[in-house]
Amino acid sequence: MVVRKRVILVIYALLVALMLITLFPLVWLLLLSLKSELEAFAYPPLLVFKPKLVNFLALLSSESFMRSFANSFIIATGTVALAMVVGVPAAYGISRGTRRFRQHVLVWALITRMAPGMIYIIPFFVLYVKVGLIDTRFGLMLIYLIFTLPLVLWTMTMFFDEVPKTLEEAAKVDGAGIFQSFFRVILPLAAPGLGATAILCFIFAWNEFLFALILARRDAIPAPVAIVNFMAFEGTEWGKVAASGIFILLPVLLFSLVIRKYLVKGLMGGAIKG
Repeated sequence: MVVRKRVILVIYALLVALMLITLFPLVWLLLLSLKSELEAFAYPPLLVFKPKLVNFLALLSSESFMRSFANSFIIATGTVALAMVVGVPAAYGISRGTRRFRQHVLVWALITRMAPGMIYIIPFFVLYVKVGLIDTRFGLMLIYLIFTLPLVLWTMTMFFDEVPKTLEEAAKVDGAGIFQSFFRVILPLAAPGLGATAILCFIFAWNEFLFALILARRDAIPAPVAIVNFMAFEGTEWGKVAASGIFILLPVLLFSLVIRKYLVKGLMGGAIKG
């Protein structure tokens, strides 16, 4: 009994240490965003100071940053919508297809996801220049779809596997067509998976930097790229950089907290047989 208590204490101590290590960069970022420029460069770093909102107010009054923040929201939301509209029916088809077809499609989707992003930059840049998609929100949505679609296919295929085929057969007996059974029977049962997949796709599209840096010039610049504007030749405005990071972090954090119950249920649902 004593040994068991000691093991539990050690586990809790390790978890606390891991949590502190994980949260330290975020806490430091928050502290830096609440400092003035002079306090940000103080050495040794100030741990006790009077918090100031000057950096956040500067961002709120910056038309360019707020426009990029709106671009991020539009691009991320549009990417999720495209990925779900295309990927969910495709995942259902893969789940109900033959084993050989399933393996081939999922493996190729995984290979596409594993390839380095730089492989796609030059071909897409040349193509976007010719078709006029450079510096457009829709152009970024399309290239983000390359990386979010495999995620949708893999995760939603597992969730559709958990839905008994007998329910579809019962719906057909009642006169429901394939589309009716899909929308009225299958999708409601896979709702936790839809929520978990959507938030994962949103996080990727929201935080993506490389493609936006190359393919966005002025009108379609998202918030992660807009942070670069605070890094000039004259120096880096670290307070605004930190405040921008907090701004970018908040939407995903708040959204994840709101749907955390469904997110955990969805992620666990695909791994446990019902």
